[in-house]
Amino acid sequence: MHAQGYRLTPQRLLILDAVRHADDHVTPEQVYQTVHQQNPAISRATIYRTLDFLCEMRLVTAMHWGGQTYYEIAGETPHHHLICRSCGAVEELDPTMLDTLIEAVAKKHRFTVDMDHVALFGVCRQCRVAGKKSARSTS
Repeated sequence: MHAQGYRLTPQRLLILDAVRHADDHVTPEQVYQTVHQQNPAISRATIYRTLDFLCEMRLVTAMHWGGQTYYEIAGETPHHHLICRSCGAVEELDPTMLDTLIEAVAKKHRFTVDMDHVALFGVCRQCRVAGKKSARSTS
């Protein structure tokens, strides 16, 4: 943050720590609950603005699913997920699996792909075996 000319304020640090210490992906409301215990003066609006800012700084990544946004600390390497639309299971995807796609896009479109986080939605093996369909395919 300092290298890009921004200050690491106490509020930003509390919010970043709340995301970092979460066991899993965390919602803005969960961040608010954690931060509010330590500093009740920090508003929900500050939480949302700061989470957006941390995403812009590439310290945090956001994943949108089911009308909700989830956050996690950005890693050194890209971090991708497979998300089941039927049961909601989330599985990490090896980032090298997308290398061929990224190379093909770069070559065909002369476009540099800048991708830290990708979420691919579908139906997991267990739901497929059980005959469950995605929420999208049943509507």
